[in-house]
Amino acid sequence: MLRGAALAGLIGLTLAWGLNWPIMKFSLRELSPLYFRAATMSGGALLLLAWFTARGHDMRLPRAAWLPVAALAAPNVLGWHLFSILGVQELASGRAAILGFTMPIWTALLAVLFFGEPLSRRIAIGVACAAAAIALLVAEEAFSLAGRPLGIAWMQIAALSWALGTILMRRTRLALSTPAITVWMMLLSSAAFWLLAPLFEPWPRWQFSAPMWLALAWGVAVNYGIAQVVWFGLARSLPPTASAFSIMAVPLVGTVSAIAIVGEVPRWQDWAAALFVILAIASALLRR
Repeated sequence: MLRGAALAGLIGLTLAWGLNWPIMKFSLRELSPLYFRAATMSGGALLLLAWFTARGHDMRLPRAAWLPVAALAAPNVLGWHLFSILGVQELASGRAAILGFTMPIWTALLAVLFFGEPLSRRIAIGVACAAAAIALLVAEEAFSLAGRPLGIAWMQIAALSWALGTILMRRTRLALSTPAITVWMMLLSSAAFWLLAPLFEPWPRWQFSAPMWLALAWGVAVNYGIAQVVWFGLARSLPPTASAFSIMAVPLVGTVSAIAIVGEVPRWQDWAAALFVILAIASALLRR
């Protein structure tokens, strides 16, 4: 059972991850998606680099580790953050969060298909539940006059990227600390965003409203900063069941908070899909 600071940290982390979805949607009203990712990720990575260096962590990246870290960053950070922001641009933020958090199911399925892990009944149930959630939202987007089914494709590519990255992270043999790997993946990915953004988007004016500046500060300090520090602090002591429940709660927090932050009104398909995703995550992550 979690106690005191650990419980407070887990609740805060779940709220931060959930609130981040509608905050991203709000930010895209004034800043294009690739520049938004470039600005917030690079700021957060530099903040983490300073924090962990001050705490005595060895954050150096040996020359031989550049290519392996870049290979890990491609799906883990660049793929997930690129396609998820494109999905948020197209979809309601709560809906994007529901679809994005199908990634534990795709992690289990990829491990079965490509890494020889057995297909258990629980994984099959999880895949069926995730498929039901996706089908509900695909149907609603396809038949709605303002529907954007492309956003669902972006979110599933994002979820698959994270799933592949998770498997590769589990199998890496890099002799680097987790904070060092994470920070350098973020630094390399933010550099990629700064290179990609001018190719597809006009240069921003960088003249924003006060709420937008607050949203950018949230992205740097909370989403890419404090949340990462809290997660590293909890990761070693967090029971698997607690982390599973935290992941299950994020889509619900994102869906509910979007009502206040960006004025989205969830439909019955959203609530039903969220329930299916919760069941899918439970089947994959919770013990029998």
